[in-house]
Amino acid sequence: MLERGKNQHLYRKLHSLSGIIPVGVFLTVHLFVNYTATWGQDAYNTAAGIMVNLPFKYFLEAFIIFIPMYFHAIYGLYIALQAKNNVGQYGYVRNWKFYLQRITGVITFIFVTWHIWETKIQVEFFGVEANFHLMANIVDNPFSLTLYIIGIVSAIYHFANGVWTFLITWGITVSPKSQKVFSYITFGLFVVLSIIGVRAILAFA
Repeated sequence: MLERGKNQHLYRKLHSLSGIIPVGVFLTVHLFVNYTATWGQDAYNTAAGIMVNLPFKYFLEAFIIFIPMYFHAIYGLYIALQAKNNVGQYGYVRNWKFYLQRITGVITFIFVTWHIWETKIQVEFFGVEANFHLMANIVDNPFSLTLYIIGIVSAIYHFANGVWTFLITWGITVSPKSQKVFSYITFGLFVVLSIIGVRAILAFA
């Protein structure tokens, strides 16, 4: 039982770390690449072309993106199913953040899987070109666009709030004051990245 507790603590720390490095870093880079769409089709196609043609692409995708991301997602779902939320009873800010972290995690898992199907799978197996028109065709109706906005904002909230919990989990912000300060910083990160993400997806619409 003690050994299981030790392993669980290790898994939770690895889960927290994987959400920041490399998954959170990739999310941020991906948002900035997509933001080039606001500069026009040619700018986006150039940026997307660089990402598609990176050396050792499949190795990077496997070990920097997909394996860490799905470890984080699947173990995160396990944590979410084990969690006992008491928002309705107490309603404290931390409880709401905890609750929203779990909800946005589930939304992000579904959204990212759908996004991979609509983009990566289509490009690799069905001969679709990874360019501006691919994304424009995906969000060419209000329903798909709305789902994308919800998915993007959920993923960004999950990452930004995950930074806050990461700092606590790894013993970086120990005092209540430091945790409060970083709650404001990570909320600012959420706002900035959300603006970038939403502006980027609207550029395809």
